[in-house]
Amino acid sequence: MTGTTTVGTPTAAAVPRARRPRPDTGGATGPANRWTILAVLCVSLLLVALDATVLHVAVPSLSEDLRPSAIALLWIVDAYPLAAASLLILFGTLGDRVGRRRVLLVGYGLFAAASAVAALATTPAVLIAARALLGVGGAMIMPATLSILRQVFPDRRERALAIGLWSAIAAVGAAVGPVLGGFLVERFWWGSVFLVNIPLLAVLWPVARRLLPESTGAHDGPWDVLGAGMAALGILGVILGVKRLGGGATPYQPVVIVPLLVGVALLWLFVRRQRGLRHPLVDMRMFARPAFSTSVGCIVLAMLALVGLELIAVQYLQLVLGLAPLETGLRLLPLTLAAMAAGLAGSRLLHRLGPRLMVCLGFVLTACAVLSLTVMGQHDRPWLLTTAFVALGFGLETTLFGAYESMLSDAPAAQAGGAAAIGETSYQLGAGTGIALLGSVMNAGYAPGVHGVPGVPAAAGNEAAHSLGEAYEVADRIGGGTGEALRSAARGSFVHGLHLTLSASAVLLLLGALVALRLPRSAETTACAQAEGADLEGLYDGRTRP
Repeated sequence: MTGTTTVGTPTAAAVPRARRPRPDTGGATGPANRWTILAVLCVSLLLVALDATVLHVAVPSLSEDLRPSAIALLWIVDAYPLAAASLLILFGTLGDRVGRRRVLLVGYGLFAAASAVAALATTPAVLIAARALLGVGGAMIMPATLSILRQVFPDRRERALAIGLWSAIAAVGAAVGPVLGGFLVERFWWGSVFLVNIPLLAVLWPVARRLLPESTGAHDGPWDVLGAGMAALGILGVILGVKRLGGGATPYQPVVIVPLLVGVALLWLFVRRQRGLRHPLVDMRMFARPAFSTSVGCIVLAMLALVGLELIAVQYLQLVLGLAPLETGLRLLPLTLAAMAAGLAGSRLLHRLGPRLMVCLGFVLTACAVLSLTVMGQHDRPWLLTTAFVALGFGLETTLFGAYESMLSDAPAAQAGGAAAIGETSYQLGAGTGIALLGSVMNAGYAPGVHGVPGVPAAAGNEAAHSLGEAYEVADRIGGGTGEALRSAARGSFVHGLHLTLSASAVLLLLGALVALRLPRSAETTACAQAEGADLEGLYDGRTRP
């Protein structure tokens, strides 16, 4: 590492100790090749982001082939983010101990193996298991990319630009996923959406092994295996309980209350344990810093409000407007392009506006975009949809950029893996909870309008109330005027539920804008807060700053 001076801080003496690179690793991180390293990290993140959305447009085709139940279909979609969110802290902190590049390369291998299994799955259970294994690989890759970025770019201005590029690539993956998925599903079969990972990983693995530097944090004290397990199971329990609640279960049913209580108890014990350890996995004193804790909260709220909308939007475009999978992906493309533009402009916006104003404005812009979508009905309005998606993409990326940059800059460099894992965990926790929460709002608005359609048997009405896709299947079976009436009622109820969901999302986004008021006014303020934590940082890397 070079001794680059961070803006508003002393020299970056507390950058995590980097192992002396072997001759075959190309591990130097001078100015000439740090941007090449960033390119490798961005491609790694691109794969993870692609798999988060590439399956969405393939859901109708997959449902026709595998015939999963409504719960199984929810698990197929959610197994990936659920597994990833549960294991991010475990693998992020493990990378700090055994080497971030090493964990990243193992993640590549798991991701490739799981992609092959998912592509060839013949039952819902196999596909769910493969998606969960993909989540394990993703949990290894995501925090490693961000912690290596933190190591390679110690200067805050350069790091802000690097995070902008990193987050723009994430937006590319999230939006290219539906386009790529739609293209592959129309020309091949749904399993092909997973096969694209394998040739990319075959090229990426040797390149990453040669170019990426190996680094660790501190080696003081043993790695807290028990704490890592408690965190993983606790997060799993909380998300599982919320998922069951989103699936229609009542709060007092055992399938909801048991995992929720167990998850909350394990997370409480995890926090209590970390506070008592001399060398914890995650130093809880980081959360006492307003910039760090507020950034984490903003990430959770942003994803809570928006990720559930993406799946609903895909269903709206395909089932209400009747667009083909590829057309659906292309309709979502403006959102990605706007997010890319926000990521590329993020560094300049951060230093001009400061974290507080930047994140607040991002939340408000996104809320306005979401509310504008309530004008959409059963008829296509492409210009309105495109304008709203552009504003939504730019606002969301602005929010996430400001939150991630503030969080990563405020965290001790020696705990880069743990801090990155917390950021990614908050992202995935918000995403998983958002799907369940907004899915519950959607169901509450949709189901009542499908029950009681004249001429439709009660059993058929109950089946149609599960989803709009199932309502269309029931309508086709019934046929005639009654079937058409059911189809029309289901379509109208879906649009009503969509409007309720959009309104709930806007409320969460405006709440996020209020939370963001706790962020520092300027980037330099956050840097000064990091400088004040020099003694804490020195505790982990065995050195103290002068």
